[in-house]
Amino acid sequence: MAEARPEGLRERKKRQTRQYISDVATGLFLDRGFDAVTVAEIADAADVSVNTVYNYFPAKEDLFLDRSKGVVDRMSRWVRGRAPGESAARAVLRELREEIEAVSPRVGLMAGYSDFMRVVHAAPALRSRLWAIQQEVHDNLAGTLRQETGAAADDPLPDLIAGQIGWVHQTVMATIGRRMLAGGTPEAVSREMLDVLDATEELLSEKVLNYAVRGA
Repeated sequence: MAEARPEGLRERKKRQTRQYISDVATGLFLDRGFDAVTVAEIADAADVSVNTVYNYFPAKEDLFLDRSKGVVDRMSRWVRGRAPGESAARAVLRELREEIEAVSPRVGLMAGYSDFMRVVHAAPALRSRLWAIQQEVHDNLAGTLRQETGAAADDPLPDLIAGQIGWVHQTVMATIGRRMLAGGTPEAVSREMLDVLDATEELLSEKVLNYAVRGA
């Protein structure tokens, strides 16, 4: 396996600039709301040009949802990394359970997540972008399931199974968001979500739970 190429100075500076612009924008959005802040104001606060902002973030929504790329591939990574004898759905359930038990910020179990969700709920553009991201997640997972099982291009099952697994993930994330918005603490919501995850798993059919089992 080839070693990863070390990050060069140019790449590191670009990454740091991108992160700085995103952090400045997020602070403004949290303080004033998404719709009330312009890209020009973000550029001014970050001491860069508007063109520089757009070079890193093609759309204003990308400034607030800048970690969406990792979310799109997350379930596919879990499925590809499933253990021998483990199905696709059970791999996702296991990973979600581990994240929830660990009170992980990756699933929204962190202080300040309610502020993030309030900004999203108040901005139709962000809600629309989240819906589009969910479609990308579905398509990505369906493609992974098709590859992992060797299913034919006209086989509808990978797409249907991806819908069921995606429903579990989306339900968990949406429920965490609602409970954090209602004033729950990360630790309390974590305990509650373990029960929700158990109830959700019971609703899945054996066909879903036993799809794409990895061979020994």
